[in-house]
Amino acid sequence: MTHATEQMGAFVVEGKIDLPATFSVGAVASRFFIEIRDNKRIMGLRCPECNRVYVPPRATCKRCFGQLSEWVEVSDKGTLLAYAIAYQPNPAQPVETPIVYGIVQLDGADTGLVHILGEAAFERLKTGLRLEAVFKEKRVGNILDIKYFRPLR
Repeated sequence: MTHATEQMGAFVVEGKIDLPATFSVGAVASRFFIEIRDNKRIMGLRCPECNRVYVPPRATCKRCFGQLSEWVEVSDKGTLLAYAIAYQPNPAQPVETPIVYGIVQLDGADTGLVHILGEAAFERLKTGLRLEAVFKEKRVGNILDIKYFRPLR
């Protein structure tokens, strides 16, 4: 006895299916993004055990595994720790190439935040450069509400 599908042979139906979905970034990242969106404030979490301030915030200290719950505001100014220039276009990049990514340690934070650098001539980039955040006028609640970091004027 054969099945009806075996008698028909294989067939393919091409098309698209929309699967609407929502993604939650969790309580910690939600507060981080809401503060940027609503108040143009960059917040971190301080470890009660080792006093490290994490930006971007995280729920657990990576050094001592303490639970983090003390929110602290950090500066929108900081120091460039490292940078890289991407020349190859990539659909995931939020701006056209070449694009400069930097690790910025904000004043008041003990960790670095990876973000885009703007308004900076490539030949003037160097570690130790002082930077400030430039916020978008219309913010929606994600990391790109910080448009980029630029050299301090």
